[in-house]
Amino acid sequence: MSDSNTTRFTNPSTIILLGIPGLEAAHVWISIPFCTMYAIAILGNFTILFIVKREPSLHVPMFYFLCMLAVTDLVLSMSTVPKMLSIFWFNSREISFSACLTQMYFLRCSSVMESGIFVAMAVDRYVAICHPLRHFTTITNCMVFKIGLAVVLRGALLVLPYPFVTRRWPYCRINIIPHTYCEHMAVVKLACADTRISSYYGLFVAFFVPGLDVFFIAMSYILILRAIFRLPTKDARLKTFGTCVSHLCAISTFYIPVTFSSLTYRFGHNVALCFHVAIANVYLLVPPMLNPIIYGIRTKQIRKWLLWLVTHKRT
Repeated sequence: MSDSNTTRFTNPSTIILLGIPGLEAAHVWISIPFCTMYAIAILGNFTILFIVKREPSLHVPMFYFLCMLAVTDLVLSMSTVPKMLSIFWFNSREISFSACLTQMYFLRCSSVMESGIFVAMAVDRYVAICHPLRHFTTITNCMVFKIGLAVVLRGALLVLPYPFVTRRWPYCRINIIPHTYCEHMAVVKLACADTRISSYYGLFVAFFVPGLDVFFIAMSYILILRAIFRLPTKDARLKTFGTCVSHLCAISTFYIPVTFSSLTYRFGHNVALCFHVAIANVYLLVPPMLNPIIYGIRTKQIRKWLLWLVTHKRT
């Protein structure tokens, strides 16, 4: 690397995002499914928020948590996808360093929050199924607010060191990131400094925190399944388990892509870069798109409101 490229300076004024490396010629075509998924995610999550607000029977803890999930999905999508589409459509690759750090913060923060919301939803299902008589006295509106506040504070505080530490490093003159958004480790690699502490902390947030959340979710569902198998009839077991299906599907659509993306980025050195970037984008788009669809299909009240909205528009 030439000396001109390795000269240190405080931080770059702009970052260049390349999009999906190796597939630049296909960016316009790739944008079609990405834009479609983004539109479905925005419309679906705003619809969930609207229906829960308008339908009194949905003013219960499970759907309050669903609203938190919808807001988090909106933040996750809206903080990254518009810039991604501008790269695909207009070749607008530049992003200011401050905007890059802001995008990185909201991306990581919303991911940690979403993981915490899934834990809260699992605990809600555990109390509802294993202790049904105590559900509405245990998971009160006040308790939902406290859980939501704890989830927000955990995400905000855990991710807060990312932008502050990243801003303080000296950077090399290379300011190119082969990605569609400002991924933390990609930005870290631009620094001309010892970034091991930040890398270790990034690993902690990326693996230990979701790993702990998955542990609590798994423990909740082990207890839930034990309670379900103790029910006297098959119909009762199926009906009770059916109340958990939406949550399990949403958990799968979130944790499987994010785990695969994190593993390929950190350990998949032989994986093609374009494949890794594409998977990372799927993680941003698929869960926010599928969550409102999953809950819309499984919830009678939401289906009723969707039918009303469709027929009302036609008339």
